[in-house]
Amino acid sequence: QVQLVESGGGLVQPGGSLRVSCVASGNIFSGKTVGWYRQNPGAQRELVARMTTFGSTIYADSVKGRFTISRDNAKKTVYLQMNSLKPEDSAVYYCNTFPALWAWGQGTQVTVSS
Repeated sequence: QVQLVESGGGLVQPGGSLRVSCVASGNIFSGKTVGWYRQNPGAQRELVARMTTFGSTIYADSVKGRFTISRDNAKKTVYLQMNSLKPEDSAVYYCNTFPALWAWGQGTQVTVSS
């Protein structure tokens, strides 16, 4: 059974940075577009960034210029570098393919607060 394991979240002050990571237990990212999503309680999960196998990226307007998605296929790992964080970036962050084909992991909580 494939598992997605996110890590790297935490509490950070506004303007700070975090890098979150996601490791897949199987080779599910190979040849697929990968994405980072986030969700707050009572809200729908939203896609914030995605990257194709060729390295093309697309970002939500709300994070454009601040977030950077990257991938290491050999390590079956996807990263999200988040800079200039804002309180509205607080959420649980998840990774998956795009579109999402696999069961969601537990996510990693990012809290931006002073």
